[in-house]
Amino acid sequence: MDRISSNLLGLIGVAALGASTAALADNPLGFYIGAGVGESQIDNNNNYYNPYGYGGGFRDHDAAWKVIAGLRPISIVGAELEYIDFGNAGGNNGYFNGYYDYGVSAHPKATVLYGLGYLPIPLPFLDVYGKLGVAHLQTNNSYYSNVCPLPAANGSASCITESRFDQQDTKFAYGAGVQAKFQDFAFRGEYERISSTYGDPNAFMVSVTWTF
Repeated sequence: MDRISSNLLGLIGVAALGASTAALADNPLGFYIGAGVGESQIDNNNNYYNPYGYGGGFRDHDAAWKVIAGLRPISIVGAELEYIDFGNAGGNNGYFNGYYDYGVSAHPKATVLYGLGYLPIPLPFLDVYGKLGVAHLQTNNSYYSNVCPLPAANGSASCITESRFDQQDTKFAYGAGVQAKFQDFAFRGEYERISSTYGDPNAFMVSVTWTF
């Protein structure tokens, strides 16, 4: 029985090696694609905008999602291109220069190019990795203002205006995660953050990738 089991395990090992070799020959750079969802945290802590501005800051949570395209030519190094939508967060009321602002929202989105480094751990089905990169961050902002000095305006509809603007920056991005692999698929849990003057959008996400 032991001999039969040993032979069977040997055959399985040879078959797995052959499959891996064939996959590597078809995809030598280790290309993969994927998608993820999770929860984001959006801060808005430096909003003194003209003409009236918003004098308060906020921290809110929303649903986030992303799509991924990457490659891993060797076991310890890879690269990824991601598009991340952090969701639309809302803020509290605030006063600025005698004016009253409310209904503030921020919707950050980013295209990020990452370099990945994988820890050389002796577990072929598990990866622990860190990621550093550069992000093109776009934040769509809006808020309502009572443009008449308070309390004289007293909430008059003629005094209410809506302001919308986009903030675009090239910023530093970083993150870390762990993934479990099963055949051509990998299941991830990871944290990502983008540095920004107007608050650092960040998210915890779970995702799945497919190496083809």
